[in-house]
Amino acid sequence: MAPVVGIVAAGSMGAAVGARLAARGARVLTSLEGRSEASRTRAHAAGMIGATDAELARADFLLSIVPPAAALTFAERMAPSLTASVRPPCFVDCNAVSPATAERIGSRIAATGAPFVDAGIIGPPPRDGAAGPNFYASGEHAARFKTLAAYGLDIRILEAPIGAASALKMCYAGITKGLIAVGTAMLLAATRGGVADALRAELEESQPQLIASFRRTIPAMFPKAWRWVAEMQEIAAFAGEDAAGTGAAAAGIYCGAAELYARLAQDVAAGGAEVRALAALLEQRRGA
Repeated sequence: MAPVVGIVAAGSMGAAVGARLAARGARVLTSLEGRSEASRTRAHAAGMIGATDAELARADFLLSIVPPAAALTFAERMAPSLTASVRPPCFVDCNAVSPATAERIGSRIAATGAPFVDAGIIGPPPRDGAAGPNFYASGEHAARFKTLAAYGLDIRILEAPIGAASALKMCYAGITKGLIAVGTAMLLAATRGGVADALRAELEESQPQLIASFRRTIPAMFPKAWRWVAEMQEIAAFAGEDAAGTGAAAAGIYCGAAELYARLAQDVAAGGAEVRALAALLEQRRGA
């Protein structure tokens, strides 16, 4: 029998994961209470079915795919329904949170009697004709999650306790999104310093792969900058655990990245003067 999978929420990642599972025969539920019309439209297009928290708590799997700042809140919200469920689902936290946060979520879910899996998603939302994203999973119940590999998810089990999958996600995002933050900061500095054209030309000559990456990733970041603030804070907390070594310095890097993304999110809300300048700079080509 095909599994019943609850996914909260029906954002771009959640809806795309739901669509892949539904296309391969799973019954996919989601919560639409208080969601925007855009979320409702995405959910229906993905074949997801609106459900109450009690119905989600009777699914076979419940995947939490929410902004990092909402991960613990969602676990707390679901805890009463999971406790009341005769057979609670396998709760899979797929959020970009630190290992310490994953452990707190895991403790809260374990207290309800539901099995818990720590997971991290690496890669863009699923789309037709493309592999991925990769779901890394850890914890004693991670093998249960592997069931969904038969329904289109690329699930990779880490033989490690809760926190390992989140640690991997923190490290990967720290590199990729940290690099985007560095590139954004220096392109803006070059603009203020009057050397933006010269910097772009030099990057095209000596670092063509890097600027090609920035041309894709920096504009794609603009509408997501608000979401990345909490993710950078989670990375800072993770990096800062090494207090006796380089942890404090590393944490400072990601606290700065969080502030940068917060500023860009404010700029987007205010009309986007800085992001328009960045986009215009990146759109230009050498010799154009």
